[in-house]
Amino acid sequence: MYFAALLARTEDGWKASDTELDDVETLGDLADLAREANPDEDTVLVLIEQEDAWFGVVRVDGEDDPRIYVSDAAAAARSAYGELLLTDELLGRDPGADDGSDLDSLDLDGTEDGEDEDEETDEGGPSADAVPHSPVGDSQILDDLGVGEKELRALDAEDALGAIADALGASEVLETVR
Repeated sequence: MYFAALLARTEDGWKASDTELDDVETLGDLADLAREANPDEDTVLVLIEQEDAWFGVVRVDGEDDPRIYVSDAAAAARSAYGELLLTDELLGRDPGADDGSDLDSLDLDGTEDGEDEDEETDEGGPSADAVPHSPVGDSQILDDLGVGEKELRALDAEDALGAIADALGASEVLETVR
């Protein structure tokens, strides 16, 4: 089960709204959605969680590029919403780099005709290590809002969004959209 909400900082405090991400196809779309939530160009946080698996925070400050933090990249990579956040840049890949799907990159070692090769038949296939089972992104994304890097990394996916909202003084407004 997924939950996604927008927290927009206003001069009166935080304003929360739940959001549907079904029509969001790119990180740019998500940033535009966040900007629409606060026309004053103040900070907007997009909080996303998949129950007990991972959580993500996208921070949009006006027209600046979005900043992203994902608690477990490998878990998020198995999620359509997580894939929105896991950009090449975030994963340390060259943007637009070849993903290894062309013929020049194939390992033609004789196993391509259905023969098994032990290391490639492990769960997850040969690219299982391509996405780390660890946090990725800007771990200082919430420093100026009261959630330091150490605290952010220590959050458990089960209650992370509540803990973040509590630190921001926005737990009541977040609960209204849960």
